[in-house]
Amino acid sequence: QVQLVESGGGLMQAGGSLRLSCAASGRTFQNYGMGWFRQAPGEEREFVAALSPSGISRYYADSVKGRFTISRDNAKNDNAKNTVSLQMNSLKAEDTAVYYCAAGPSGYDLKMSRVDYWGKGTLVTVSS
Repeated sequence: QVQLVESGGGLMQAGGSLRLSCAASGRTFQNYGMGWFRQAPGEEREFVAALSPSGISRYYADSVKGRFTISRDNAKNDNAKNTVSLQMNSLKAEDTAVYYCAAGPSGYDLKMSRVDYWGKGTLVTVSS
């Protein structure tokens, strides 16, 4: 079982940067691919970025390549936090959406929208 809680959303002007974080609990966090999805008003939820359990393999949607960077920190002991982050630079108005943290069997599975666990989401609004 993995629980996911997002933070870091907010309002930003176009061209600015935001960093989203996802705190993950559960002893098996290190075994999961982690990623981010987003859902704009009136649109379907779409894949944004994902990485493998080791963090070595990374996947990005074409719309965010070169602007967004995903990373993860696998806790070394039970008292440390497991986190996955999404650094978003050069934000555009079309990046406005609710961003969801997700966990799945691998980074590639997440890219294919095969998700085991979802967070509740955090809102990012980019003004033009």
